[in-house]
Amino acid sequence: MSCNVAFIGLGVMGYPMAGYISKAGHNVTVYNRTAAKADKWIAEYKGSKADTPAKAAEGADFIFTCVGNDKDLREVTFGENGVFKTIKKGSVYIDNTTASATIAREINKFAKENGFGSLDAPVSGGQAGAENGALTVMIGGDQADFDKAKDIIDCYSKKMKLLGVAGNGQLAKMVNQICIAGLVQGLSEAINFGMKAGLNMRDVIEVISKGAAQSWQMDNRYETMIDDKFEFGFAVDWMRKDLKIAMEEAKNNGSLLPITEVVDKYYGEVQEMGGNRWDTSSLIKRFRK
Repeated sequence: MSCNVAFIGLGVMGYPMAGYISKAGHNVTVYNRTAAKADKWIAEYKGSKADTPAKAAEGADFIFTCVGNDKDLREVTFGENGVFKTIKKGSVYIDNTTASATIAREINKFAKENGFGSLDAPVSGGQAGAENGALTVMIGGDQADFDKAKDIIDCYSKKMKLLGVAGNGQLAKMVNQICIAGLVQGLSEAINFGMKAGLNMRDVIEVISKGAAQSWQMDNRYETMIDDKFEFGFAVDWMRKDLKIAMEEAKNNGSLLPITEVVDKYYGEVQEMGGNRWDTSSLIKRFRK
């Protein structure tokens, strides 16, 4: 059944995600802060564009946001032209932004008080996952809202799971980013070590990737790391934003993140090298100064 969908935020992730919802036969209205990106989207996909988030949300059964951070999210939801100015009762709001659990809970509380559903649904899988409609979606919120929205979310996902109350999707994304930080640093150290030792690291990875050392990062990034190429996905600036959120949450819940804190500083060094937009595997560049 076709639904009316609003999608706010057409960045590297949101652009193809909105496209998959359109290709599934839904009526999609998009909004992007840079209007040219919305123009490009409606030239490529079936749908329409709106001049404000509030206009995009008018009459929508499902409203998606995929923006940069808590500040951006607050602007497109609670702001003067935000979706909450026009959102209809009974609709479901789904946020794909990687943001704090605090704002996810705040939005969910507002949703309950105003008669619509709310899910925090950050994604993992990077630009390639978004472009292939194969993202992993970690979701917090109520079962009834999830049941309503899961078929729409499925348009761009290969795996989704409701993980409990509002905020839990964001907390799960923090777990995801903590894991990635340690994995990429370990892979960087290993590749650098092997190259310094005179090994053919393509051959080495071919062997060890079939054993206990295997990871998504190894499978998808080892060649570009060896080749000193870092234009293949999630940017360092965004990773540092995400790790900051995780470290702040760790202070709240009393957990320790010693490796994450170190890797965050290493990403700071990558930024100082001009690597703000390099992908996260660029940690290895620290060894190539």
